[in-house]
Amino acid sequence: MGISRRKLLGLGALAAGASAGVTTIGPAAAATSGDFVPALVIGSGYGAAVAALRLGEAGVRTTILEMGRLWHDPGHDGKIFCATTNPDHRSMWFRHRTEAPLDTFLWLDVVNRPIKPYPGVLDRVHFDEMSVYVGRGVGGGSLVNGGMAVVPRRKYFQQVLPEVDADDMYRKFFPLATECLGVNDIDTDYFTDSDYYEFARVAGRQAEETGLATTFVPNVYDFDHMAREEAGTATKSALAAEVIYGNNHGKRSLDHSYLASALGTGNVTIETLHQVRDIRQNRDGSYVVTVDHIDETGEVVESKQIGCRHLFLGAGSLGTTELLLRARDTGALPDLDADVGQGWGPNGNIMAGRANNASQPTGARQSAIPVLAIDDWDNEAARVFAEIAPVPAGFETWISMYLAITENPERASFRYDPATDRAVLDWRRDQNTPSVASAKSLLDRINETQKTTYRHDLFGDDRAFADDFCYHPLGGCVLGNATDNYGRLKGYRNLYATDGALIPGSLGVNPFVTITALAERNMAKIIATDITT
Repeated sequence: MGISRRKLLGLGALAAGASAGVTTIGPAAAATSGDFVPALVIGSGYGAAVAALRLGEAGVRTTILEMGRLWHDPGHDGKIFCATTNPDHRSMWFRHRTEAPLDTFLWLDVVNRPIKPYPGVLDRVHFDEMSVYVGRGVGGGSLVNGGMAVVPRRKYFQQVLPEVDADDMYRKFFPLATECLGVNDIDTDYFTDSDYYEFARVAGRQAEETGLATTFVPNVYDFDHMAREEAGTATKSALAAEVIYGNNHGKRSLDHSYLASALGTGNVTIETLHQVRDIRQNRDGSYVVTVDHIDETGEVVESKQIGCRHLFLGAGSLGTTELLLRARDTGALPDLDADVGQGWGPNGNIMAGRANNASQPTGARQSAIPVLAIDDWDNEAARVFAEIAPVPAGFETWISMYLAITENPERASFRYDPATDRAVLDWRRDQNTPSVASAKSLLDRINETQKTTYRHDLFGDDRAFADDFCYHPLGGCVLGNATDNYGRLKGYRNLYATDGALIPGSLGVNPFVTITALAERNMAKIIATDITT
């Protein structure tokens, strides 16, 4: 895949910023209190990156405010990111200990490690009965996800977002998003022969022997690079257990795609370690954000107020919703719709592991990038899209691991708590009962045919199903409810949501391609009708 001149310029700007150790990347000087820019984008994940690129292309001077750091400079070991199996301070966002999805092995506390607090790349945001994994850094969740770039079933997409023209999405905006993200497919011969995908082949065969369908899943990881990793001609990343704390090589995260292109327009600047606290509107209709510039210890270096004409919220389902709730309920933006905070869901995420028989080893060497899924979405009684996930422990575990995405109609809402100045999620653990039942229905069938059972030693207690965390938070500012049909917040002009907060709780597959495509669709309309340069 070729690199455009614009993207090359953006990659150069990122490299220069990392080399200089600065928190401002791009053509503008570091923002100071009282500055005014035509457009501000809060966050640098998928929707935010699309907004920044399209604004930059339209000639609009744009500043991105990202609370995490830029991940382009090597650490003490010469690597930007640490491995999943050997985490250090780079792993987690201001934690004293890592909080990986798999908490134990054989009930032993051997997975998580004590670490020094630091603005690490992965955060686990805790609510009473649900926690949510999110990425921290320039590129947001693209830095820490498995890269599975799935376009949803058209019929289900139309059910979830009926007001969106599906013809436009599937003819124009999904193809545009997959192209710009750098989506590619694993070579089937490589998959069949690679020592690193025995875990997927075993689980795939077992599913097919049970009468279940499997499907290859596209990815933003460069599979040509992966083949070179195995051949010994490229530095290992996916094949060196790198994924949840970032990939040092091979992965086309947003800082290598949309954000690089945005910087290459010469109109976009990124301010890192800038955490937005609140937003308000001036009498003239412009907006002011209050933002804390923090250092790598988490201390506030400076608090600033930055003005803009157009404000795009791309801080993710959690961040965007919290900022809007705070603004509405403190009276800063009192005319925001009552639907802000509603329609949240975890995309039916459930994790589970099966214990294979001794004759079914899954391989001591495993790629950290998933490429195969069990597709049982047509089963109306229990819809499941179960991704076959690796367990890259470095030794044989005989575990088949799954991240099941299920259909679950349960939704939750956020409320603003003035005592803590935070958004509180009212999701209850028992709301995941339909998701657990669906995942169990699928995996029970495999266990029956294979004469196998579940692993009960992986999630810190005796559970077979992990139902208290998710990777795919969706909703909180649902398209067509809290916003109009293009993400404009009701009650205000030039105020937009542009991320997973727009999708009401469930999508049936990994959501980032849909978030990207929806942002492309919305920005095309907004640039054409709302933006003047």
